[in-house]
Amino acid sequence: MGRLEPQRNEHRSECWILASASPRRVDLLERAGQRFEREASAVEESPRAGEGALEFAVRVAHDKAREVAGRRPGRWVLAADTVVVVDGEALGKPRDAKDARAMLARLSDRKHDVATAFVLLDSAGRTFAAEVVRSEVTFRRVAFPDIEAYVRTGEPLDKAGGYAIQGGARAFVRELKGSLTNVIGLPMAEVEAALRAAGLWIEAPAACER
Repeated sequence: MGRLEPQRNEHRSECWILASASPRRVDLLERAGQRFEREASAVEESPRAGEGALEFAVRVAHDKAREVAGRRPGRWVLAADTVVVVDGEALGKPRDAKDARAMLARLSDRKHDVATAFVLLDSAGRTFAAEVVRSEVTFRRVAFPDIEAYVRTGEPLDKAGGYAIQGGARAFVRELKGSLTNVIGLPMAEVEAALRAAGLWIEAPAACER
């Protein structure tokens, strides 16, 4: 993301839109005291032939933002997509418990990257900010009974890579380099900088005007 010039906050009473169905992204922003509307996009999140993991994340983040902006003209829109990358391959959400076990076994006792691409569109639908943030996560050796017990909780089934670092999988992590919130689903330091530059970040809770 290039250098962003802070703008006067003319949008403080008008909520921007988070184009996401992720409760984790909502939680991160609400814990930071932000007020926004939430509207999930209808974008299909499937990689294209020959598309790299980071290229996929960037494309999907932009597609989500544009799709929601098309339905809500005149509003600022933030969208993001997070991928877990191992051996150059993006691991999406597990198809089922068997797939979750396989993903966790693959991540056991090794490093992998977590990358989140986010984009902020202005009220005219133009890209105001866009960035990819990467973190490196190292799992300890995770025994099969531990994997099985974790999968039985159901937590891995709607998570990229089959785990939630803020949940039960924190016990699997030996080392984290980079942003924790990025691994959860939204790199808050970078997103805050973008929202501040847009004049959308609020220091104290405020009600939205709808």
